[in-house]
Amino acid sequence: MRFATDTGGTFTDLVVEEDDGTITLHKAATTPSDPVAGVLDALRVAADARGLTLADLLARGDSFIHGTTHAINAIIQGRTARTALIVTAGHRDMLLFREGGRAEPFNHAHAYPQPYVPRALTFEVPERIMAGGKVLTALDEAATEQVLEAIAQADVEAIAVALLWSTFNPVHENRIGAMIAARFPGTPFSLSHSVNPTLREFRRASSAAIDASLKPLMGAYLGSLEARLAEAGFAGRVMVLTSAGGMVDAREVAAQPISAINSGPSMAPVAGRHYALREGGFDNAIIADTGGTTYDISIIADGRVAMTRDLWIGEPYRGHLAGYPSVEVKSVGAGGGSIARVDASGLLHVGPQSAGAMPGPVCYQRGGTLPTVTDACVVLGYLDPDFFLGGKMQLDAEGARRAIKEHIAAPLGVSIEDAAWSIVDLATEAMVQAIQDLVVNQGIDPARAVLIGGGGAAGLNSTFIARRLGCPRLLIPETGAAMSAAGAMMSDITAEFAATVHSNTARFDSDAVGAAVAGLAARAAQFIAGSGRPGETHFIAEARYEGQAWEIDVPLPNTDFASDRAIADFRKRFEAEHLRLFTIVDPASDIELIGLRARVQCSARDGASDFRLAMHQAERREPGTREVYFAGSGWCSTAVWRLEAIAPDHKIVGPAIIESDFTTIVVDPASCFWRSVPGAILIEERSQ
Repeated sequence: MRFATDTGGTFTDLVVEEDDGTITLHKAATTPSDPVAGVLDALRVAADARGLTLADLLARGDSFIHGTTHAINAIIQGRTARTALIVTAGHRDMLLFREGGRAEPFNHAHAYPQPYVPRALTFEVPERIMAGGKVLTALDEAATEQVLEAIAQADVEAIAVALLWSTFNPVHENRIGAMIAARFPGTPFSLSHSVNPTLREFRRASSAAIDASLKPLMGAYLGSLEARLAEAGFAGRVMVLTSAGGMVDAREVAAQPISAINSGPSMAPVAGRHYALREGGFDNAIIADTGGTTYDISIIADGRVAMTRDLWIGEPYRGHLAGYPSVEVKSVGAGGGSIARVDASGLLHVGPQSAGAMPGPVCYQRGGTLPTVTDACVVLGYLDPDFFLGGKMQLDAEGARRAIKEHIAAPLGVSIEDAAWSIVDLATEAMVQAIQDLVVNQGIDPARAVLIGGGGAAGLNSTFIARRLGCPRLLIPETGAAMSAAGAMMSDITAEFAATVHSNTARFDSDAVGAAVAGLAARAAQFIAGSGRPGETHFIAEARYEGQAWEIDVPLPNTDFASDRAIADFRKRFEAEHLRLFTIVDPASDIELIGLRARVQCSARDGASDFRLAMHQAERREPGTREVYFAGSGWCSTAVWRLEAIAPDHKIVGPAIIESDFTTIVVDPASCFWRSVPGAILIEERSQ
């Protein structure tokens, strides 16, 4: 038996995989002050459903997979460790100067962002390594000792080191690391060449600083998770999800916590790719994961999960650049808990502020007073107050109506129903705009992609989103209500290793590139051996046209660059990817290779699994009805279907509400739907 959890802002999702390969879903409220408590609560729900004690359930498990936003939340909330940064003499302002770029070039209302580590905690050491790796100025160890003494006086909790060109020659960073370990036993530190061996010094410095600042917090958090699981009766392996769409042992994340900044959201596209292939063989898919706090979007392009090295914490250019390999996920503050308000000018806003888990929407009856998207859905009849989470939670419909009337309908001078619809409509528009921004960057045409809705709130407005995007089909998987946790169950044990190597198709250095490939292959083989699982390695080149500012990722099925034919094949692959992304190629320009990465994947499970949801098969019967409000149609008598009671491959016209113990799906009058044999709900626009 395996367990996978995803701790969200409102609910903690749990997926349990039985020994026969079937899975079950469970939810519990997230405890913001103690996320581990929410995990244990979800496990108790699963134990109760089986008539077991928590200890008996955990004793059956051999692995526990955990996705968490603990790291990124700590950065956003300013709860990271007080960190010092050591840099090459003359480069103290590396984090202050940052990289070029502004989201709004002519908007000067925003203050210039502060560096992740303040200048007062940034220290210079005399040393210099050249771009080729040659030592120009040896490390001055006496001066370095003085710097360490100054750091001791600054009362820091972690230290980052980022020296120029350390990716080509890390000798000085390694020596400073040894001196830190001797001078500050037990104090965590991060070396930039080890954390993020990229060519760009700002990114390396930012990655190292973020990684070091998270080590005390994440070490304590993951240690507590393992200890409390063991105390509750779990004796298996604890794994943590990474930003790159895989998982590693918890101790590895504690040693390099920057790898888990985008931990939970990175799993939705893993599940989405599985369902896109299973439910129609789609190579292109838009994955939308709707939680209580955020709306997370990711892309499947040509069957591959879209990745990025531009992982920002906060707004691009205004936040902090992690610069770490990650599944590309765009998040907007538009979830079920997003708060609606009318400003002084009489304009309606929805989000980014969220009611979260506590106090939550007004209808949750936990002290919330401001209307949210969830409250609007209750007022419109989308959610049954008596059947939320399968009846485990009673919603206050009258409370939701009062809140929308007082805060939205009365200020706008409209009916409660129109106010509620406007809340849902505005949240929908924010989600559509976020998707359009991402698909343009990835060169995806929504008209040729399937929209996959995940998260407990996905079904409430995904039909409207698909229509506005022009997507021909909406797919809600049977595990969609906990898609990130389901993706965790499907994911592999992964790692990524990088090497900086510079070459050019006009003057290709086959020996240097070959040595870099061999080094990465050796590290990958060592990781596979240590995982105890079968694995495979995929190579990626970071390349660009000569003189181009930014590189792109080029998959490398062949890493032998010893012949002219192999180099020509590399050029062909680069230009195919460049054409897909930017619609142009430049045959007259040479191509620069600036780095290599090796991505390792080791299967985390024995045998294949369909990941089918173990679901009580309800008796086939006619649906009930209730009044539901749709814009343009008003209140409609709407069929209410129990998801598991719908016969497969039977097309049904809207309007309809489809309910399960974990989600509600709204099908408007202009759409039709059916349930596939594997169990997903598929929605399309009705034929005219």
